[in-house]
Amino acid sequence: MIAADLPDGVFPSVCPLDCADTCSLSVTREEGRVTAVRGSKANPFTRGKICAKVANAMPEQVHGAHRLQQPLLRNGPPGSGAWQPVSWDEALDIVYDRYSAVIEEYGAQAIAPLTYGGPMGLLAGGSMDRRFFNRLGASQVDSSPLCAGVSSAAWDSVFGDVGGMPYTEIADASLIVVWGNNVTACNLHLTTLIRDARKRGAKLVVVDPRRTRIADDADLHIPLLPGTDVVLAYAVAALIDAGGGVNQAFVADHVLGADRFLAAAAAYTPERAAQLCGVEEQAIRQLANWWCTLAPAAISVGVGPERNRNGGAGLRAMMALPALTGNLGPRGAGICDVSGFFPVAGDALSQPQLRRDDSRQFNVLDLPRHILDPGSALPLKALFIYNHNPVAVHPRAEEMRAALLDESVFVVGSDISMTDSMACCDLVLPASSHLEYGDLYKAYGHHYLQRSAPVIKPVGQSVSNMELFRRLARRFAFDEPCFQETDEQLMDQAIAADAPGLAGRRPSELDPDQAVDMSAQPGGVVFREQLPATPSGKVELYSAALEADCGQGLPQFRELAGQRRAFVLLSPASEQRINSTFGGVAGCGDDLRCAMHPDDAAKLALLDGQPVRLHNDQGAVEMPLVVSRRIRRGTVSVPKGAWRRDSATGQTINALIPGHKADIAGGACYYDCTVDINACP
Repeated sequence: MIAADLPDGVFPSVCPLDCADTCSLSVTREEGRVTAVRGSKANPFTRGKICAKVANAMPEQVHGAHRLQQPLLRNGPPGSGAWQPVSWDEALDIVYDRYSAVIEEYGAQAIAPLTYGGPMGLLAGGSMDRRFFNRLGASQVDSSPLCAGVSSAAWDSVFGDVGGMPYTEIADASLIVVWGNNVTACNLHLTTLIRDARKRGAKLVVVDPRRTRIADDADLHIPLLPGTDVVLAYAVAALIDAGGGVNQAFVADHVLGADRFLAAAAAYTPERAAQLCGVEEQAIRQLANWWCTLAPAAISVGVGPERNRNGGAGLRAMMALPALTGNLGPRGAGICDVSGFFPVAGDALSQPQLRRDDSRQFNVLDLPRHILDPGSALPLKALFIYNHNPVAVHPRAEEMRAALLDESVFVVGSDISMTDSMACCDLVLPASSHLEYGDLYKAYGHHYLQRSAPVIKPVGQSVSNMELFRRLARRFAFDEPCFQETDEQLMDQAIAADAPGLAGRRPSELDPDQAVDMSAQPGGVVFREQLPATPSGKVELYSAALEADCGQGLPQFRELAGQRRAFVLLSPASEQRINSTFGGVAGCGDDLRCAMHPDDAAKLALLDGQPVRLHNDQGAVEMPLVVSRRIRRGTVSVPKGAWRRDSATGQTINALIPGHKADIAGGACYYDCTVDINACP
């Protein structure tokens, strides 16, 4: 029997949220309701400890006032909040009728799914839903530019489709560089490994515009200006070269383009780099010295460095440092990346053969234009939002909201709660929380595979994503056998039973109270099981493919174009939300404050706690000021993921984010946002 059918008690589960750690959970159920969420020791990496936001907010998210429990049809003006309940049969008929009308007039590519980083289970995030839209023939929307798309493209250009170093090996490094990764908020369990390594003598360097909590432990903190990561990495590489720290044998055998890379790096002297990055010259020299003298050296990189116009260049230049010094292959040497440990059969889950050959694909950042100003292109006339809260997450948030509210487009949404985006929909469908269905979870911060099982019965009339799209497939008369497959069958298709670690066990039969070590997967770590999977078979510091695609054969530094206002605005991860998840839970918006360096506050005659207004040409937000030395001069910081109801202006900081794209992969440039700040009237 599954937990949902057993008497009340404590049951195992897995955190489904978009976080590197994918913690194992212990969930207490009383009278059929979740009353407590705590950490479980089933996962050896997370070791029974979870973040406070999950422990505090998950029960309310599942059972709170904002929980959606039945299908709702808009019966007032768009965004008015006027709804009428409808049955599931009525809701499915509405979707069928409206989508069929769009297909008849415009074709199926006038319909698009809008999905991103909700529940991270392999089934909920990319199985029956992908099959449905593939079969429908809808447009494909690439949501990777919102997060990790630039990082993935940079990695692939340098190393190819291979894995990096397990996070657990941080403990074996003599030099640890945490580059743009706020581990205490986004990679919590890495903190213990780092601190243990420091006790054994390892040096810790934190590269981040803010003095994060892990930076308090660092031997060196480099608070660089956002967008200048490429300059810092180039300057360090040039000093490594000048100091004799290049591993010539490794470079000769395994690196392509080192000479061209180092020639470009030579233009960034420590003096010039210090000026561009806004940091001390000595800090750059110290980092280079440690790269020359300490080994093994490891890097943990977050998504922060990719969120600007130079995102790809910064990451590629940073990835060059372990290649130049030969810090790839030995235990504790390299860049943390666990993608090689999870052999997910994505095509088996999504069934791309259901799709027609003429399907179009576009960057999710361009979606509003396809509604509001399509020009000669086929306009979007219907959307389906799930696993996503675009109004709270996208750059140019007000443009996204205007697109969703446009009466020329029919918008269906599915979510646990009435989010800012669901409030813009024409039809809202109730989604089950991850505690109401089973799923299979890989991670991007450790190498353990986990399976969850339902802990409670579905709340109200809510259904899982898998069941939702099975119902839609039936209503659309899609009769392919793949639409009748069970969740257990989907799990077993996701990862083959003969994968190392599973030892012949089917994924659907894994014990929910255990985590499976997948680190034995062949090809998991580059320069151990295999060489780089690049065209040359080497680490490519010069990329012919990127040169042909966008003129970025070598990483390039670009100044911020256009009008630059007084402050660069950072929007880092919140300690109370995960992206925008939990934004609707009481108390989870209490961190919405603008952090500013004391020197900047003094120049503007602003006081700690004073309400201030952040504004640019796109909009304005108001919030209290926090005067803090944890933020560099000329930069301010406001946690991301707020909901509109927490804003005095009805806008969040994402309304201020520009719409231009990064140097590769079309990435969103959240950290190229500049604002002026003044006291509220």
